[in-house]
Amino acid sequence: MSQETTVTFLTQEAYDRLNDELTYLETTGRTEIAKRIEAAREEGDLKENGGYHAAKDQQGVQEARIATLKNLLAHSKVGVAPESNGIVEPGTLVTAKIAGSEDTFVVGNREIAKDSEYSVYSEQSPIGSAILGLKIGDETSYTAPNGKEISVEITDVQTWSGQ
Repeated sequence: MSQETTVTFLTQEAYDRLNDELTYLETTGRTEIAKRIEAAREEGDLKENGGYHAAKDQQGVQEARIATLKNLLAHSKVGVAPESNGIVEPGTLVTAKIAGSEDTFVVGNREIAKDSEYSVYSEQSPIGSAILGLKIGDETSYTAPNGKEISVEITDVQTWSGQ
């Protein structure tokens, strides 16, 4: 099984926000969790200590987020969203008829559209990989995880403005 590294497009704003989150989690976040674990440990019997187990669980979640952020930031391409020129690329806002219903979404990593109203489909998702490189008016289909074939028609492609 090959380990292929995926390069992810991020805006500078998204990269900076994620880098700040990583710095916080690796410093203040780890310190706060360690204090909670130590305080719960001082309460005694660890087998029946709910506070201790909750803090350890939270520590695991936090360490997983740190690992995810490190990987994402190390394998990202930072820049402005590409001019769409009507072609679906990472960092574009796409409007498409999917199985007959119109939907507008961002193609890329969910972190670039974190606070927006739009859904995000990664370039590696079934729909994302099916539509990359398509132009307005192009039609295709993709196989959903449930095995169903779903039709897609690209009706608009715009440069993602980040809002």
